[in-house]
Amino acid sequence: MSRNTLWAKISALEFHQERIKEKRNVPLEIFLKDLDRQESVLFNLQMAVQNCIDMAAHLVSEQRMGLAGSTNELFYLLEERGVIDPEMTERMVRAVGFRNVLVHEYGKIDLEFVFRAAHENLDDLMLFSNIVAERFG
Repeated sequence: MSRNTLWAKISALEFHQERIKEKRNVPLEIFLKDLDRQESVLFNLQMAVQNCIDMAAHLVSEQRMGLAGSTNELFYLLEERGVIDPEMTERMVRAVGFRNVLVHEYGKIDLEFVFRAAHENLDDLMLFSNIVAERFG
């Protein structure tokens, strides 16, 4: 992955993370009643995870780590090569699953879960990008 591409993805991730932080900073009750706030958090969570997926895909391809049969496999390939540890792999696999629910609308989206994810899991994405930046940036 070229440094420019990597830093563009990290910059985009940081932008989306900041947007989430701006919109999540209300009590759950307000979040559940504010469609604009919900849509902003949902969109920015989707885009933040997508930036991590893009980083993983580029690294796997550029470093010739193998062929991933699914998005989740990208993170397992990074783990196999020692880029990320098993705990980070599982966090990213969960993030991909969450993104898939958002993108493909598999059933009703649990807004309380989205609210918790915006508060409790957002740092996982930045941690992943920090690991990638330290190793390849």
